[in-house]
Amino acid sequence: MKKARYFYLTLMLLGIAFSTRSQNQDAITDTTENIAQDVIWHVKALHPEGYTMDVKAIDEQHNQYDIKAIENSDQRYIMDVKAFVGKEIFPVKVMVSEEEYKPVVAIVGQGKTYDLVAIDKNGKYLKVKGVRKTGYIIHIKAVGENGVLYGVKSISKKGKLNDVKGIKMYDKRLEITMEGLEVHAHVVALPQVQ
Repeated sequence: MKKARYFYLTLMLLGIAFSTRSQNQDAITDTTENIAQDVIWHVKALHPEGYTMDVKAIDEQHNQYDIKAIENSDQRYIMDVKAFVGKEIFPVKVMVSEEEYKPVVAIVGQGKTYDLVAIDKNGKYLKVKGVRKTGYIIHIKAVGENGVLYGVKSISKKGKLNDVKGIKMYDKRLEITMEGLEVHAHVVALPQVQ
């Protein structure tokens, strides 16, 4: 069991190192035209009553933007989770925070962020947070009333589920600084551990 966990962690870290190294940290946006060959998965929170809740990025005026996982044609194991704002695509990160639960946001440029929320069937916003750390993995959940936690997953068009997690490359609080903002972990979708 320990060998499987170490293999899983090593594979994740290699994937993140590969994708992070190929990104230019100064240019945080991408455009939807650049992902035509990739497969898009929906990001949802799961409610125990049997329905899914949309996960969205929201701005100050409460405009909602899609959050999606992108299955890259080069590798299918680690999928970047991104915010789709108009024709632009922005990274989603877990931020450094002194709070018990760490904020999960879309970094949209010029030091601005949009919070991630899950929207229940009554239209109520549940904040999406990094709630617990296990090794280099940050568990991401939608936080409901009285601290009830709901899993956040990516869902393919064929009905496959992946876990949405924060992953770290370094064993320290600050992972990277983007747009002057302190990032704690990168948000990705990973196959569920069997």
